[in-house]
Amino acid sequence: MTAPSPGAGPTVLVTGGSSGLGAAVVAAVAASGGRPLVLDRRPPADDGVSWTECDLADTRAAEVATRHIAEQAGGVDAVVTAAGIDVPGRLADVPGETWDRIIAVDLLATAAVIRAALPFLQISRGRIVTVASTLGVKAVSDATAYCAAKFGVVGFTRALAAELAGQVGVTLLIPGGMRTAFFDERDPQYKPGADAILNDPADTAAAIMFALSQPSGCAVRELVVCAEQETSYP
Repeated sequence: MTAPSPGAGPTVLVTGGSSGLGAAVVAAVAASGGRPLVLDRRPPADDGVSWTECDLADTRAAEVATRHIAEQAGGVDAVVTAAGIDVPGRLADVPGETWDRIIAVDLLATAAVIRAALPFLQISRGRIVTVASTLGVKAVSDATAYCAAKFGVVGFTRALAAELAGQVGVTLLIPGGMRTAFFDERDPQYKPGADAILNDPADTAAAIMFALSQPSGCAVRELVVCAEQETSYP
């Protein structure tokens, strides 16, 4: 089988595309012959990937960056909001600025980027994949900001799917824990143990690609993707 021709597939904007799940999505889009675009504070590992520097906690700046990279690319066919952060801790112990930043990056930037990309997606009759979490459907202690944001992504996406039905495809992704740097800077008590079973982000990215590959008129509304022994779902 010959490899797909570069640029033959869709143009896909990926937030947080320089690491973790976002980087796996970028690799999957490129491998399929598509054109990935990245919004992130850091550049992607592949110098050939189009990238715009953006602190997604600044939602107005995220809107400007989205419009800029979409215009530079001549439009977009899909948006995947993979950016996400968390700083676990008791509500009284997490600084207010940190708590607010988690909400901004994980929830408000999701809406801001999609809002800015909508005119382009409506032209292309494109697709959106938002990234929630198993902690968007199951609340746990010491994760008030993360749960609030991801529960918000679930509600936002379900409402958005109803709003854009027939115009833009909308998929809600609910992933379990993955083997990424997401956990690296946590205090030891909040890191997965040595025996933790985590999913490969490439497998989650493959599920995203499945959602993006559906024919016109067919939508994958929601996907739960996790390791078989995931403890946070259901």
